Amino acid sequence: MADLYKVILFLNYGLLLSIILLGAAKYKLLNKQEKQYYHCIAFLFSIELLNLVLPYIFNLNDTSFLYPLYIAGEFLLLTGLFIRKLDLPKHYLNLATLLSGGFMISKYAFDYPLNADIAKVISNIIIICLSGFTLLREIKDNSIRNRFLLADACIFFYYSVSVFIFIIQHQIANLSENDYYILLSANNVFSSILYCSFLYTFIKLKK
Repeated sequence: MADLYKVILFLNYGLLLSIILLGAAKYKLLNKQEKQYYHCIAFLFSIELLNLVLPYIFNLNDTSFLYPLYIAGEFLLLTGLFIRKLDLPKHYLNLATLLSGGFMISKYAFDYPLNADIAKVISNIIIICLSGFTLLREIKDNSIRNRFLLADACIFFYYSVSVFIFIIQHQIANLSENDYYILLSANNVFSSILYCSFLYTFIKLKK
């Protein structure tokens, strides 16, 4: 299962790189709101690239210090995206920024919470709620022109399943190495679906 996990992982790297290149080529076709999707993908790609480069090039085997940055950045970018799409008051965006910054300060300065996975679950649940409300509004109001509807649906789907997998992983007391890689591989498969939705969306973009 470890080999399968690596195959899917490198497939995701390839998908992310393809999205970055294609998105850069079509960046001028994006409106201000749509550009935020590209920024989210660019951030995820940067984190994945660092996780890949640091161990192999700089012999830095422990890259766990990137995890809080990943959680905070992902949370801020995605919540900011959906807060704007929902036309929520600006103080919601300020609150998201405050939560993201507060988490990074508490984690890096005081190592609190000790288990950053708690923050990850809370972050994912908030993203699920915001993306869900966005989807409901977009489906209800057909007058809304949204070229990223498929991406929104896949974001909602991925983060919902991701939380479910995360809970299962932490509820199983004695998780074997094989079972662990099965769960990781399953999560990576759903990541692939999410990335494919972005790739398809960028391919279909027209003026």
